Amino acid sequence: MRAKTPYNKKRKRVGCGIGSGHGKRSCRGQKGQGSRSGSSTRSGFEGGQNPLYRRLPKRGFNNAAFQKTYRVVNLELISSLGESEVTPETLMNRGVIKSIKDGLKILGNGELKKPLVIKAHAFSESAKEKIQKAGGQAVLLNTR
Repeated sequence: MRAKTPYNKKRKRVGCGIGSGHGKRSCRGQKGQGSRSGSSTRSGFEGGQNPLYRRLPKRGFNNAAFQKTYRVVNLELISSLGESEVTPETLMNRGVIKSIKDGLKILGNGELKKPLVIKAHAFSESAKEKIQKAGGQAVLLNTR
């Protein structure tokens, strides 16, 4: 027997007599808005009661439309790549990141054994420090 997915599941046949278990009122209950034909309510509708999203207080400032989302990569991953120069494009080609989004940020978890030239849109202070300590360069790319 095949697994029931939305694509091969039999639809519920309602209104086909009381023996089917879905007869008479066709699984809609007795009376009210949901029993009527053409009835549909938007999500979050509570039958005219003040809905939850209006009852809860809204506070603070939400800057989600303008915030930057960086792809973050740690130094330990970069040191294991074995590259002498690391750019966002090389990381994408190696499959470390899927997309650049608003930029690439390098974080300082891990150690560098050899000097590397790392080009990114942002660096954490510890990452910058470790790159320079290993004799490498942290090149800041233009942010988008």
